[in-house]
Amino acid sequence: MCQLTRSLVLILAVVVGTARAALPPGYAGSDTCKICHEDIYNGLAKTPHHQLAADAKRGWQGRECEACHGPGQAHTEGPSADNIQNPAKLSAAAADKICLTCHLNQPTQVGRLESSHAHNQISCTACHKVHASEPLVVRKADAVNKQCGSCHLNAWAQFQRPFHHKLPEGDMTCVDCHNPHGTIRPAMLQSFAANDPGCFKCHGDKRGPFTFEHAPVRFEGCQACHEPHGSANPRMLTRADVRFVCLECHANLPNSPVRVMGVVPPSFHDLRSPVYQNCTVCHQKIHGSHVDRNLLK
Repeated sequence: MCQLTRSLVLILAVVVGTARAALPPGYAGSDTCKICHEDIYNGLAKTPHHQLAADAKRGWQGRECEACHGPGQAHTEGPSADNIQNPAKLSAAAADKICLTCHLNQPTQVGRLESSHAHNQISCTACHKVHASEPLVVRKADAVNKQCGSCHLNAWAQFQRPFHHKLPEGDMTCVDCHNPHGTIRPAMLQSFAANDPGCFKCHGDKRGPFTFEHAPVRFEGCQACHEPHGSANPRMLTRADVRFVCLECHANLPNSPVRVMGVVPPSFHDLRSPVYQNCTVCHQKIHGSHVDRNLLK
């Protein structure tokens, strides 16, 4: 062994010994990790996780790398992928357990255990690159939409329809409507004002409470009439013609005894007449009204 190599070994031994002196048994310390993984360590230094190095409350001072990778003393003595923990190569449940050690009781992650991402074995590291050159949490609209669209190809295809929310234009992001960590609502939808659908965050004029409510708005939500990602129909309606949307609920049966206000001839709303072929000419307050139980204008 040449003199230079001996010197490097001695220096490394001194550094490792000094770092371990104040650490719990089995831990090597982040300064030791940096000797071999300097590029990864420098990437970590640019993320919020680096704050663990000085966070006495969580108890990871000087060993922020090992907060996720586990004790590293054995790895320093015999570097191998088998004696160190790599969350990116663990199962989704195991990787999530590591992340939730710190993030379990935070507001944004509170629904993680019940989210469809967790149920479908999509781990935290699938979206968050902890110490890569990319940011830990992407913020720009284009980056957020690109990340979500890489898996949700069917939803991204719907945004290419003629009438859509302005995601392709970069005016909105998927997380404006969905919480990727999970919520109590279907499809991990965001909520507004504690229990209202997240749509009302932008469409506040459609929010009640109304004296006379339109039942689908209250019990089924906006998706009863609208396709939220995009549609070939104006106003992102589920049907090409407004009357066909209404007829999904407001269609009396031919043998029904109540036919006066229905749509099947010869009822009052006889759809053979052009006068009755656009319901919203008269029933303009379809989201709810304060003055008329029939939601008239």
